[in-house]
Amino acid sequence: MTQQTTTIPISSIILDENIYPRKSIDPKRIATFAENLRDGFKFDPMEVEPDPDHPGMYRLLDGAHRWNAYKTIGVTEVEVVIKNLNGEDPLLYAAQKAIGPRQLTEDETRETARRAYTRNSSLSSAAIGKAIGRSRQTVDSYISDLRAVTQMGLDINIFRMNRLGIPQDRIAKRLGAKQVLIHNHLLKMPVLANSINTDLSRGFTVSQVAEKHNWTEPMVWSLALEDKEDLDRFKEIGWGLRTWDLWEWNDCDKRFGDDWPGRIPAQLIAHILYYFSKQNDPRHLPGLKPQMLGLRYDRPTGDTPRNRTTHMDYTNS
Repeated sequence: MTQQTTTIPISSIILDENIYPRKSIDPKRIATFAENLRDGFKFDPMEVEPDPDHPGMYRLLDGAHRWNAYKTIGVTEVEVVIKNLNGEDPLLYAAQKAIGPRQLTEDETRETARRAYTRNSSLSSAAIGKAIGRSRQTVDSYISDLRAVTQMGLDINIFRMNRLGIPQDRIAKRLGAKQVLIHNHLLKMPVLANSINTDLSRGFTVSQVAEKHNWTEPMVWSLALEDKEDLDRFKEIGWGLRTWDLWEWNDCDKRFGDDWPGRIPAQLIAHILYYFSKQNDPRHLPGLKPQMLGLRYDRPTGDTPRNRTTHMDYTNS
C-alpha cells in the first residue's frame, strides 16, 4: 500500500536522540548514500512525526542516514511520510523500521528495550519484543533489573498511600492502575515492612533505616511508632507535649514534609489529634487532614511568607 507523501524543508527535520534506536550514525553509510544520490538513485521517503516540543518541526522515525546524505549534497526539500503514531512508542516504532542490511546490533537492541521500558514501565515484554524482533524471554532478561526497581517503587507508593488511609479505588486512580493490582500488592505489604521492622528492632535509628532502604523518614516513623501510646510517640519523635495555650512553633519539622510558605507544622496536627480525638478512634486516621478536624488554615498566595491565621472550629460532622 502506497503511503501519502509530503514535501517539506529538510531544515524542518531533526534527529531526536531520545527516540533514535542506534548508538551512532555511520559516516561511511552516509557517504555511500550521498554518492548514490549524485548518481540519480531515488530512495524511499523518510518517515517523520510532528515534534511535540517544537511546533512546525518534525522528528525522524526512519531515515537518519538518508537525511544526512541529503544534507551532504545540498538538498533543501525532501519527500516524507508524516506519521501519526496514535500513542505508539516512537522509540519502538523507530526500532521496527531499523531493518535491511544494517539491523540493530545486539547492544542497540538491548539498550532500546531498556530505554523503552524506562520511558513507559507499563509496556509488556511481548510488546517490546515484537518491536525489536526478540522473544519475550529475551526482553525479560534485558529489563529484569529495571522491572525490579519499578516494582519496588510501586510497592512503596502503594504502601505509603495505604498507610495514609487512602482507599484502594483512589490508590488505583492515582497510580493509573487496576484496583485488582492494588489489592494484590497490598497482600504483600506486611512482608515489605519486615526488613524495616527488623532493623528498627536491632537499634538502628529511623534516619539510618530510611537511608538504607531508600524510604522516606515519615514512612519509617509510621512503623516505628505503631502500637505505641500517644505520650510515647511524642517522646520518640522528640517534640514534647505542650498545653493548648503554648502552641507556638518557630519551625516546621523537616522530617514530615518539605518547607514552603504557609505550611502547617506537623507538631500542630499531632497536638490537635492528641487533645481533640481519642487514640484508636476510627476518625483518627494516619492520613487525617486538618479540615477533617474542623481546622481551616488560611495560607497566603504568592512566593513570600506573610502573616498567617489559624481558625479552629471543632464541630461534629
